[in-house]
Order: sequence, then C-alpha cells, then structure tokens
Amino acid sequence: MVLPAKIFEIKENINLPFVSQKLKNFREEETYTTVNGETLNLVSEILDLKLGEDLVSGVFSKDFIRSRIYKRRVIETPVTEETPFWIKRFNDRFFLIVLAPSTARGLKKLLTNYVANKISKILFIKPNTILESEIPHERLKALHESNPQATKLIWFDNIDIPGVEKLCLAGSDITDTSLYQEYLKHGKIWYVVFEVQRRGIVVGVTRYCVVTLFSKSSIEDFVNYVMEDILPLIR
Repeated sequence: MVLPAKIFEIKENINLPFVSQKLKNFREEETYTTVNGETLNLVSEILDLKLGEDLVSGVFSKDFIRSRIYKRRVIETPVTEETPFWIKRFNDRFFLIVLAPSTARGLKKLLTNYVANKISKILFIKPNTILESEIPHERLKALHESNPQATKLIWFDNIDIPGVEKLCLAGSDITDTSLYQEYLKHGKIWYVVFEVQRRGIVVGVTRYCVVTLFSKSSIEDFVNYVMEDILPLIR
C-alpha cells in the first residue's frame, strides 16, 4: 500500500461546529459538454461529514472527465474521485489533513491542493487562509537520529555544491557513515523514510508535510499516527 496524506495549516480562528455547518451545505454543479455533444452534470460535494470534540472529518467528492484514445477517437469518461479529509485542533492551532485517493495517480498532488483551496473558499470566501505546513530540517534530523536503525532512506536538498540539486543515502546505519555527516554540512534533510516500530508501519515524511504510508495499515490508524506523531513536529 502506498497512501499519501498532506498536512495544511488553517491560519484563521475557527469554530468547529461552524466549520461543520458550512461544509455540510457545500455542493457545486458544473455543466460539461463532451466531444460527442452529450451534456453531463459534474458535481462537487462533501459527504460523510462528522463533528467530534476536536475534529471535523468528511469526504470531498468531485466529478472529473478523463479522456483516452480508442481506435483514433477521443473517449471521454466521467469519474468521481473521493478525497477524505480531517480538520484537527492541535493545541491552539488547526490543521487540515487531506488523504490522496489511491486511484488518483498523477492527480494526487492536484487533488490535495485543490481540496485545501476549496475548503478555504467555503469557510473564508478566499483561497489563501489554508497554507502549506513545514517541518524544520532540525526536527527531521532529530526524528532520524532518535532511532537511526529504523531509517531506510534520506534525501537532502538545498545543496551548496555547484551542479548538485539533491543527495540521497539509503541503507542501515546511515548516521554512522561519514557521508551522512558530510551531507549535513552541505544540505538539509528534505525527506526521510523510516519504520515506526511501535506501530509496525513504514512511512516517508517530507519537510513540506507530505506523509506517505508504505505498509499495510488501516486509514484510521495511519491518520491517528499523523495526528499524534507528525503534527507536533510542524513549525
């Protein structure tokens, strides 16, 4: 299983019951005419909305048109992508976690960002109140060095060596290698893949708060991990 989630931060004060009410009433329709002249009604809406003590969850459903070539003809097919999301209160901050649908493939990044911007417009009538989050290099470094034997892969960026954009280390005992120490002098940790031993899962975490699950787990357990272990790392 490869399942990515992206974390955004809501930069406005919100009230979760108000958020739930605003999202509950959201529905948009768009008329689309296919190459064959057929008229389709494409719908965006929020389903399965739930309000908890410090959490609002739901599924953002959006209709798309996918095109493919069949016998030199363009075939357009309507599809629906469903993107689960959670709005979580953590201390005095609010975060939006968006889970990319497993069928989205190239649409993953597009859909997570789209959902964040659309929810921002629904709640605040403007798109720039839900922003990308960041985990500082120092915290990713500490995360790795707290249990280096669990780390499987590290990517570095912001490299100051001319002509080099990224560097990668893979394998066991990464911290003990001279290359690890050398790469730290020339760049910052951008991406770490490691085993969360107490949960029995393998995840990858980027500086810009994309968390990817690489092993078997329920969505509930994965999202709980993100809320409990990753949110405290965010700057």
